Amino acid sequence: MIDRASIFADEGMGELLRTKFVPVALDQAYQRRQQDAEGEFYRRIAGQGPRHDFRQTTQGFYVATADGELLLYNNNRDVPKVRRLVREALQRFEASATKEVAPIDAGKVDARYDPKAPDGGLVVRVRAKVLVGYPPTDDPWRRIFQTALSRDNLWVTRAEHVALRRGELTETLLRRIARFHLVDNTRGEPAMWEVGEVRECEVALREGRMQGSVHLQTADGKRGYRAELLGFVRVAEEKVVGFDLVASGSFWGEGQYTRGAPTGEFPFAVAFTLADGSDVADAIPPQGSRGWVEGYLR
Repeated sequence: MIDRASIFADEGMGELLRTKFVPVALDQAYQRRQQDAEGEFYRRIAGQGPRHDFRQTTQGFYVATADGELLLYNNNRDVPKVRRLVREALQRFEASATKEVAPIDAGKVDARYDPKAPDGGLVVRVRAKVLVGYPPTDDPWRRIFQTALSRDNLWVTRAEHVALRRGELTETLLRRIARFHLVDNTRGEPAMWEVGEVRECEVALREGRMQGSVHLQTADGKRGYRAELLGFVRVAEEKVVGFDLVASGSFWGEGQYTRGAPTGEFPFAVAFTLADGSDVADAIPPQGSRGWVEGYLR
């Protein structure tokens, strides 16, 4: 979210990426582990940078040639600095001798790191926001976090889709929503809820209307969420054509990678709406499924 609101919101960077580069966004937690042509190509590039231990994160910005020569590694979010470094990398590329690069044979894809939405299921867009509670700040980076609107996807299986068409909300879908999507991911990667931390989750679906409540809380009580849920399911021609749900209530606490939460309890809301496939981000796997798709869908 910091990158979206800083580097990628800059008009100069946007123009550079659109006209001079082939931009690629990826989850390095997948690519640095993939045992296929894509993973090998990524590791060839990243291995030339300072983060070449693929047992750990290789997060950052990379500029490379088509044959895998690294021109720039950077993990800084100072917009003028990044723009300058990218222009310098481009100048080095344009000054070098042009050479033909043979296409890479994709070969067999490592399916462990290429998850797809369930066949016959649904993809639901999920957005979350801290509504109020942060203290005033003049720090531009902190302000980005304080105003952030997060984005994730919820996957619905074929069986759960069929149940929704019948007017039923399955326990598996409800549990998945609670554990993996009623989380505060507005400042970073959140801690998902464990099974035992779902203290209460009662949501009924009647005549297309979903309504209920949830209480999520860690054993030590330091992190939790109490919320009311209200939503609607629309069915047409034996298919769910609308899935809209809002959870709104009081959140408290923070995770290891979501520091900086408001003090005490604060208003927090999560909204769900059916994806239509028009956004490239609709194809991104849910964060809660990373490395554990079977467990996420269970």
